Amino acid sequence: MVDDELIVLLSDDGRTIGTAPKLASHHRETPLHSAFSSYVFDGEGRFLLTRRALSKKTWPGVWTNSCCGHPAPGEDAVSAVRRRLNHELGLSVTAEEIVPLLPDFRYRAELDGIVENEICPVFGVRVDAEPVPNPDEVEEYRWVDWPTFVTEGLAGRSEVGLSPWALLQLAQLEDHPVVAALRKPSPSGEAPR
Repeated sequence: MVDDELIVLLSDDGRTIGTAPKLASHHRETPLHSAFSSYVFDGEGRFLLTRRALSKKTWPGVWTNSCCGHPAPGEDAVSAVRRRLNHELGLSVTAEEIVPLLPDFRYRAELDGIVENEICPVFGVRVDAEPVPNPDEVEEYRWVDWPTFVTEGLAGRSEVGLSPWALLQLAQLEDHPVVAALRKPSPSGEAPR
């Protein structure tokens, strides 16, 4: 399988400095690059927890937030979230349904010699559809109760091990007011701002 997806390389202050092939760039000295994470909620306030496909090069089989990815060169983060939600989970969302949660999130993590080194804004999304996972991306998924998931995840009591970025994000999302709004139905059906 040939993967010609490019990632956007960043300077330490977040400026674009070039591009590189995604697969070839994730190694022991992964350069800083642009990414995103998203947290999907349904109309019942449940969170969509996903397990990465076992065939993934980075963090195979690890449970994590709903969807992660990398903006393509010239693509804004919201467009990347829409593209990847559709590709990974078969979910079609509008730009208006995507709300920023942690716009300045940044992390570095390592597993088995593979490093993630990302400026990774985090977004929230509410959907009214059941996912249709792409098996190349998602091994399985669960709708879970958000407060229980956060409490158990942060205490290390979760029945599933979580990705390092999800654990770091949970610490900041636990009492986030926009997450609370995403979990409540809105009369207009629009995502909260």
